[in-house]
Amino acid sequence: MKNTSRITQNNAFFKLLFENINEGLLVVNMDRKIVEVNKRLSEMFHYSEEELLDKDLNILIPDEIHKKHNQYVEDYKKKPTKKQMGIGRVLKAKAKGNRIFYIETSLNHIEVEGEQFFVALLTDITKRVKAEQKLKKLNEELEEQIIERTKALAETQALYTAVSRNFPNGTINVFDKNFNYIFVEGKELFKMGITSEKLIGTSYLSRLPKGIKKEIELELKTVFSGKYRSFEISTKGQYYHIDAVPLPKKESEIDKILVVETNITKEKKVAIKLEESLKKEKEINEMKSRFVSMASHQFRTPLSTILSSVSLIDRYIKANKLEETEKHIKRIKTFVKILTDILNDFLSSDKLESKMVEVVLEDINVNSFFNQLAEEIQTITKDKQTIKTTISTDKNIVQSDTNILRNIIFNLISNAIKYSNEGQDILLNIYIEQESMIINIIDYGMGIPKDDQKDLFNRFFRAKNALNYKGTGLGLNIVKSYLGLLKGNITFESKENKGTKFIIEIPIKNGKNSSNRR
Repeated sequence: MKNTSRITQNNAFFKLLFENINEGLLVVNMDRKIVEVNKRLSEMFHYSEEELLDKDLNILIPDEIHKKHNQYVEDYKKKPTKKQMGIGRVLKAKAKGNRIFYIETSLNHIEVEGEQFFVALLTDITKRVKAEQKLKKLNEELEEQIIERTKALAETQALYTAVSRNFPNGTINVFDKNFNYIFVEGKELFKMGITSEKLIGTSYLSRLPKGIKKEIELELKTVFSGKYRSFEISTKGQYYHIDAVPLPKKESEIDKILVVETNITKEKKVAIKLEESLKKEKEINEMKSRFVSMASHQFRTPLSTILSSVSLIDRYIKANKLEETEKHIKRIKTFVKILTDILNDFLSSDKLESKMVEVVLEDINVNSFFNQLAEEIQTITKDKQTIKTTISTDKNIVQSDTNILRNIIFNLISNAIKYSNEGQDILLNIYIEQESMIINIIDYGMGIPKDDQKDLFNRFFRAKNALNYKGTGLGLNIVKSYLGLLKGNITFESKENKGTKFIIEIPIKNGKNSSNRR
């Protein structure tokens, strides 16, 4: 108390001044004893002036930092200077009842009648610290949920603190009304070798490929009218998901928008692959269902006919009426061929689908190949039908795949025979032009209805005027797949009840001679 009275007597005005300031005043002698406090400091620490005077300074300091603070005081005694503490960091203080709160303090030293004192001004910043901690927590939560909460973002500093350069697989952007970058960050920039500094102030639209520029511009203009937009774009094999929200001012005017651009290429490719797998599985199941259905319908009549003919042949043989067996043998052959054709269509389709067909080029004698093939097919023609073959070429030896070419021609001529009447000829015309072989197959049968022509090469498709004929609907699809392997092309012309002309063009290589065949 002696020290206190000496200070107050020397400067009563000084005492009056510091009793009325908003900061807490603390005077400590070199023995760390408190010799003076003002009313504000007593309020801050919840001690009366009498409870603090002549007490060790540690009464106001948290226990865990006593040792560190004691050392600090000793160091300060050796070299006292004017000092402001707490800048850039938070200082803790201990009030009565061990309540911890946060302060900012400035420190000085004075000399009164030859005696040194520490003088400190303390400001309670607890509310500010807690507000900062709360803000930090809110920012962390915002950063974790930025995509989900983009609709709620306003034009505040929170936007910038929430954005992280480590935003994965994309960028977070803020554009002005001219679509210039105000802010941009994200890992996608580093993948492209671009820094955010280079983009600020430049046009976002100028960086977009022409193919998607107009689409994105229209979408983002909608956002400036106050609407949220979410859409996907693809460019150069990459897929992006874009979320865009307006950033209105207090007056509701929108002069900035937030755009979150995420690269979803990996996820999209997985989804596309899964979709293709599901589609393929669906097609396989459909083929199985159609095969079962076809087997139950189209196999029943041929098998019943074959069984009936076999029984009759057996009866005629036992009765020694061999001349009666001929027509039944012919019926058996016909229906066996029908069953064989159906099975061959399914087997060929399965091989093509599984990519099990390999192209093997070899020398083909054009005249021998097509004339022999026409003779083979002639055996399955209807009464008075003839396969008329015309070959126009100076190149008798060419290179192609014999088996694939045979399957293509056989399939098309078999259809021509099936859908033509007795006595209607089938034309097979072959031309060699430079490095292409042109094959025309012409019939004068029932033709293809105009409405059905667009779907003719689809799997399982059958024209409405062909439903009463045995078949799988796979033949022309198989032909087109085979031609794809040979890098060939097929077109057609058809009129209902007038006939059909198929035009095939196949690239070929000049063969050597017949001795070089493989």
